[in-house]
Amino acid sequence: VQLQASGGGLVQAGGSLTLSCTASRIIFSAYTMSWYRQVPGKQRELVAAIQSGGTTEYADSVKGRFTISRDNTKNTVYLQMNSLKSEDTGVYYCKGRRILEYWGQGTQVTVSS
Repeated sequence: VQLQASGGGLVQAGGSLTLSCTASRIIFSAYTMSWYRQVPGKQRELVAAIQSGGTTEYADSVKGRFTISRDNTKNTVYLQMNSLKSEDTGVYYCKGRRILEYWGQGTQVTVSS
């Protein structure tokens, strides 16, 4: 099983980025897919999740700014991030969970103020 995350980078505050995470060797459509964020010295925190049926949930800090979506035909989950703030800076990880869970390698997002 492999989850390959991409799309991170450096962006100015107020800007946008879209992260992608493509999975292989799993029945992608059956998995709950999530994005987590980690900054040095803090625990990894849930940013957004999307269930197999499309139900979504978001951390309060990103509601109204981030959108999680999935394309089961491409085995890919996306995180559209708008109105980025410096506090959104961190390493973003994707996770797939059904019975077991699998993590991607992380992609760095840096928001400059």
